[in-house]
Amino acid sequence: MAVTIVWLRRDLRLTDHPALLAAAARGAVVPVFIRDFAMDEVGAAARMRWGMSLAALADDLAAVGSRLLLRSGPALEVLRELVSETGADAVYWSRLYDPAAVERDIRVKSGLKGDGIVAKSFGGHVLFEPWDVETQAGGPYRVYTPFWKAVKDRDVPEARATPSELCAPDVWPAGEDLDGWALGAAMRRGGDVLRKYAVVGQGAASQRLATFIRHRVDGYKADRDRVDMEATSGLSENLTYGEISPYQCWAAGVAARDGGKAGAEHFLKELVWREFAYHLLHHFPTLPEENFREGWDDFPWNGDADSDVVMAWKQGRTGVPFVDAAMREMYVTGRMHNRARMIVASYLTKHLLCHWRIGMDWFADCLSDWDPASNAMGWQWVAGSGPDAAPYFRVFNPDTQAEKFDPMGAYRRAWIAEGQGAPPDTALDYFAAVPRVWGLSAQDEYPDPVVGLAEGRDRALAAYKARND
Repeated sequence: MAVTIVWLRRDLRLTDHPALLAAAARGAVVPVFIRDFAMDEVGAAARMRWGMSLAALADDLAAVGSRLLLRSGPALEVLRELVSETGADAVYWSRLYDPAAVERDIRVKSGLKGDGIVAKSFGGHVLFEPWDVETQAGGPYRVYTPFWKAVKDRDVPEARATPSELCAPDVWPAGEDLDGWALGAAMRRGGDVLRKYAVVGQGAASQRLATFIRHRVDGYKADRDRVDMEATSGLSENLTYGEISPYQCWAAGVAARDGGKAGAEHFLKELVWREFAYHLLHHFPTLPEENFREGWDDFPWNGDADSDVVMAWKQGRTGVPFVDAAMREMYVTGRMHNRARMIVASYLTKHLLCHWRIGMDWFADCLSDWDPASNAMGWQWVAGSGPDAAPYFRVFNPDTQAEKFDPMGAYRRAWIAEGQGAPPDTALDYFAAVPRVWGLSAQDEYPDPVVGLAEGRDRALAAYKARND
């Protein structure tokens, strides 16, 4: 019987898993997750959440007669060892698109093929392969709307079933212990807090999608920016680790749209926004490191990640309630409402004139739903230096944004304890999660603004004008 190693990465599910199903059709399957640089270099919250996803997948695999094998080391070296131990003649995996992963996967594929092993990558992390979407001139898209028009009517593969059983190899190789990896160690006391807010595994993700489609998608376009409402799908963390496939989300959105749900088309557009981010990262791999647009390298951003104003922003102590509530939401839950992400990014890069890479790096450390493509594109988009960017002179006013999207102040009260006689648990959880060395307490006085909103806006516009003079 043929033996296939399925090298798992950000595809931690059984349902609609092209590589896994192709392997199962050949014979015995050895699912393995390798702890290499890809895991060790992600931020604390993402690494912990990745471990939670692995634990859930191990249970799902056990339910179909299989198991999750864990190994550490350089991917090619580990896979060669497993080929020798299992007699496998093929290694399958799902494609990734960030530059480091692409470089690694090319090296792995070349090495295995040189050994006479079938090495094959499959889709499943995005709806459309980045190289399959081109402008009429034959190049990549740089603006979202034409990209959306190019893909919105394309055929998308139907979601595939969940295997009822996976054939095991004659002998299972030895593996490592997930607890021994201590993936949550860097979170310290914040780990117990974040764990309460995570929705983990393919079963929970599928239920989350079903609930959204049943109860919220109809009003999604109208309500999705309301930070005081549960109006979005919440699927970002599940898509990040592949606990649900984009095909499943797309199929549910199309069915809702065809069924007359008013907000379903906009849900599909948000899925394609994620696609656009991966399209850009593939074609412009320096997106997380360099200004996308010309003329921004000399912009007078503050690059000091430890400056007083940056620390105030990181700690949710800027004195601007909407900004602070959003930063605390992220520190507690590992996630942040998308509207709030735009507000805090605009505040950092424009009101505080701090470099977008500072914010991108902090998000990478704190977000449990961190995504290499979306994070990089989002920060450059808001800062004004990125593809299809919001004009630099568009400076979000956090107070007017709060009036519009948190009109009764529910979101701000949910996350800011100072000044409340009986703060909710969400607000208090922030002080249970932050490092003790920050010395913060719910009994502290709420700070004055580190910069006036009008002052910060005027300074940003002056810098923009000077750049263009």
